[in-house]
Amino acid sequence: MPEKDLQQLSINTIRFLAVDAVQKANSGHPGMPMGCAPIAYRLYTKFMKHNPANRNWLNRDRFILSAGHGSMLLYSILHLCGYKISMDDLKNFRQFGSITPGHPEFGLAPGVETTTGPLGQGFANAVGMAIAQEYLGSLFNKQDVQILDHFIYGICSDGDLMEGISHEAASLAGHLKLGKIILFYDDNGITIDGKTSLAFSEDVKKRFEAYNWQVLNVDDVNDLSQIDRAVEEGQKETNRPTLIITKTHIGFGSPNKQDTSSAHGSPLGEEEVKLAKKSLHWDENKFFYIPDEVADHFSIMKSTFTNYENEWNKFFETYKKKYPAEAEQFVKVFNNEFGDEWKNALPAFTKYGENVPTRNASGSVINAIAKHLPTLIGGSADLEPSNNTYIKESAKFSAENRNGRNFHFGIREHGMGGILNGMALYGGVIPYGGTFMVFSDYMRPSIRLASLSGVRPIYVFTHDSVGLGEDGPTHQPIEHLASLRAIPKVVVIRPADANETVEAWKVAIEHKASPVALALTRQKVPVLDRTKFFSSENLVKGAYILVQSENNPEVILMASGSEVSLAVEAYNALQSEGINARVVSFPSWELFEAQSDEYKESVLPKLIKARISIEAGVKQGWEKYLGDYGKAISIEKFGASAPYEVLFNEYGFTKEAVVQKVKSLISKLKKV
Repeated sequence: MPEKDLQQLSINTIRFLAVDAVQKANSGHPGMPMGCAPIAYRLYTKFMKHNPANRNWLNRDRFILSAGHGSMLLYSILHLCGYKISMDDLKNFRQFGSITPGHPEFGLAPGVETTTGPLGQGFANAVGMAIAQEYLGSLFNKQDVQILDHFIYGICSDGDLMEGISHEAASLAGHLKLGKIILFYDDNGITIDGKTSLAFSEDVKKRFEAYNWQVLNVDDVNDLSQIDRAVEEGQKETNRPTLIITKTHIGFGSPNKQDTSSAHGSPLGEEEVKLAKKSLHWDENKFFYIPDEVADHFSIMKSTFTNYENEWNKFFETYKKKYPAEAEQFVKVFNNEFGDEWKNALPAFTKYGENVPTRNASGSVINAIAKHLPTLIGGSADLEPSNNTYIKESAKFSAENRNGRNFHFGIREHGMGGILNGMALYGGVIPYGGTFMVFSDYMRPSIRLASLSGVRPIYVFTHDSVGLGEDGPTHQPIEHLASLRAIPKVVVIRPADANETVEAWKVAIEHKASPVALALTRQKVPVLDRTKFFSSENLVKGAYILVQSENNPEVILMASGSEVSLAVEAYNALQSEGINARVVSFPSWELFEAQSDEYKESVLPKLIKARISIEAGVKQGWEKYLGDYGKAISIEKFGASAPYEVLFNEYGFTKEAVVQKVKSLISKLKKV
């Protein structure tokens, strides 16, 4: 068969695998795969260096389907290339327990590099991956041996470019001159509501040129020579990321639905599927069909795919001989083997009673461990002096210096979240990002996807309560702890003092399977006297007995963060009045829930009904630990602009208020 005919047959195979899967599921998005099949075919068979036999090969080219609704495009090409996605997997598209869900999910189907679907996220992930590659390349690449040298490819849609996160990420990518990014823009002019002109009329070319991107055009996606020229030109550009504006036809080949919104998010329908197949000279009576010529075509390419990695392995052997120390470290960082030196370097705060903001303690930890964790890299969304995220011994990461570990995300919280995910997905680095806790709202979609993907960016959320004071209610988080705790698998840690902050960072570094959010104070809090109280190392258990009366306690005071010291003050006052109490430091619900039932009962015995939670935010969620009789000291309204001491007094966060609440509760329980 002539090469051109074989190429067209392969492209149509991708199209109709997608169409048939969507039709069988009676759910999905057939239009995008039909339009973009030539891009996927050309990238995976001509340009991308990848190995289906080893999806984790470190120097593979990455492909990001930011337009995740077109997931069947990705599953189809991965199946044809030989990734472990079976025909049955394609037939089970969008079904329970399938590895081919409606939108790509990292960790399910092999070859899927990131979880996409919420538009714009994949775009930002691509930027994060490019950053991780540049930084790790600065550590390990040598002039004569470039062991990390690949591209980040992807397809984004009109919807991706409308979402604000793509603006944030694109601006930063251009500023940093991330030349390894080559993204196709699927310019099909259609959204769910109709034509993009309903809400989108900007000049995308000018916009991205203003961002310092190289912008190229493919006027006909079905002309493979145009795709080839664009990719080759993108590969040559080393100082700018590349956007290839590609004219496509959504639902290509469908006589009645091509170039219409009805091809976007609904099956074509049985009759239209037959008409589309007839239009593209496909057997309308065959479903999930791969012609023998196409199967042979991809089978022959398997040796090419394998050779990509084999050649790199030989390259790496040369690298190991010439640079043995770097090679050893390279393997370790990608295997998350950090050793124990960083743990030995963790600071200890022994000036008990000294007042230290936990954000300051966090900064001390970062700088203590940084020299022992060379791939710890991060920064903040233009709040470094407030978040204390700067690594003092390192420079800033920039277009001129890829070796800097201090990252300036700019005032782009959502973009920062998506970029951190891309860095974490790339591997080898320990990424962290800081902002005020109230602005975690801007990041929430990215935090959620990090958790869904099972990756571990670290969030440094400072100014964690009304305790930030005069900036007022716009900056004072009230519902944010509850909001973060509501996201499955996110580990939220609100340390009580400087030493708990040390332990919180230890947990964050060692945790692997989901994001860790550190909630830190702006205001000073006392360093608790560990000669009198139980060790801060108990933070790893999520909640622990900090101090208690010699006799059986009548009441349990539970608190997190800055309110733990208030609980201790109230405990001392109760002791002086002959009321036995227990103080439980409760930095992390998620860590506590991971403990045994026996341990949880030892901390919160069911027999002790009198319980008080103390936290400067909404009480939502505390009910589980308060039981039927407990009471919450919380804030159920927005804050105010005033010194934090005034705010805590006004909102009832005083020793006297806690003592009064305890007495009232005990009195009521005696009548029960």
